[in-house]
Amino acid sequence: MAKGPKAVLICDTTFRDAHQSLLATRMKTEHMIPIAEKHDEAGFYSMEMWGGATFDTCMRFCGDDPWERLRVIRRHLKKTKTQMLLRGQNIVGYRNYADDVLIEFIKKAVYNGMDIFRCFDALNDFRNLEVAIRTVIDEGAHAQGTICYAISPVHTVEYYVNKAKELESMGVHSICIKDMAGMIAPYITYDIVKGMRDAGITVPINIHCHYTSGMAAMAYIKGVEAGANIVDCAISPMSVQTSQPAIEVMCAAWQGTEWDPGLDMKTLIEIADYWKEIRPLYAEFDLAQKWPDATILVSQVPGGMMSNFLSQLKQANALHRLPEVLEEMPRVQEDFGWPPLVTPSSQIVGTQAVLNVLMGRYKMCPNESKQYMRGYYGRPPAPINEEARKMIIGDEKPIECRPADMLEPELPKAKELVAHVMEKEEDVISAAIYPQVAPKFLEERMAKKLKIDIELAKQGYGFYPV
Repeated sequence: MAKGPKAVLICDTTFRDAHQSLLATRMKTEHMIPIAEKHDEAGFYSMEMWGGATFDTCMRFCGDDPWERLRVIRRHLKKTKTQMLLRGQNIVGYRNYADDVLIEFIKKAVYNGMDIFRCFDALNDFRNLEVAIRTVIDEGAHAQGTICYAISPVHTVEYYVNKAKELESMGVHSICIKDMAGMIAPYITYDIVKGMRDAGITVPINIHCHYTSGMAAMAYIKGVEAGANIVDCAISPMSVQTSQPAIEVMCAAWQGTEWDPGLDMKTLIEIADYWKEIRPLYAEFDLAQKWPDATILVSQVPGGMMSNFLSQLKQANALHRLPEVLEEMPRVQEDFGWPPLVTPSSQIVGTQAVLNVLMGRYKMCPNESKQYMRGYYGRPPAPINEEARKMIIGDEKPIECRPADMLEPELPKAKELVAHVMEKEEDVISAAIYPQVAPKFLEERMAKKLKIDIELAKQGYGFYPV
């Protein structure tokens, strides 16, 4: 296809968000490598192939070294930029980490081949992105500042425009509107993007939507008409449901227009044929909903949260109280200052809603809710309900500073933890982020290599002690 004068750029999410959304993040590196160079030939702007939950699951479930995955895939991508999802101060974990861990993580990621860092914070508290964005820029990589989409009385077009201005003032190279729940409507997408352009935002705008409600492709069309430049898509066998819109479909939708991405459909079909054979290998994890979820348009509860609700209520023999939980959710969200429902705030708000229904409002509060009210996750979009805060943490005074300012350096302790099994500096970073998971993985890696060395020695290759 011929590229249009305003050709839309495609970020291919097949190697990261697609299988995270559809297959419980279980994709192994060995199934990515055979098709990586074909993806590279397709003409994508970037390939999101690292970060998010993949770092954890590589070690925990797949037996893969996440750093080795980055290096190997980088070697196969000669033309296409690599991209990752970075949870700001949470890095690729579920809590705030000290600055020394974050800085070294970014440095090593760039060293091993990462080009674009999509940096987001669950609360849109950009104090939690300051060090990440600055370090990415200092390392010569592309810093993409991200705004998490939510629907609430405070999440207006003006709110998103002001957040975009804040990000641009921080020096980001592009801005992403991240619709993690898959419920942004096409015309609000148009209004947000147009509002940003009318306000003088000049950096490229990327739209990231999940297909959960069935509106993502329409949102892309309207967002691009308003001035967005990049959209996130996945190859068709790994698309839609709770993943992103299909690459081939979006290319066909823009074919012959000024926004035509100009990608070769024949190459895309060859890639799709490969993934048609791979996806069934992960059938045991392929539990994503097979049709658009219209209920999210009313409840605004993403599918992952809904499954958590059902699990928690089932354990309490209280499934019949689900309607009460769905009514309680927005009340808790309002009390907590209307945080976007993305990791980790979605889990915090959701669990508290269940406990409020089962035990009474704020009669039982997990530590995560207490830390949230103490300010250790950051500053939410709207003021917190002080009555709710008092019920949860009493008269404790919340912190006002950037949460990471309260943390001591963490790398020295992590190095002690894995000194007996570390092979490279990246192993220390893995242990700092996942101290329960990484040491076990590194020990198993060392044992596997030792076994191979012994077998080779027995066959006369090298020294074998007798």
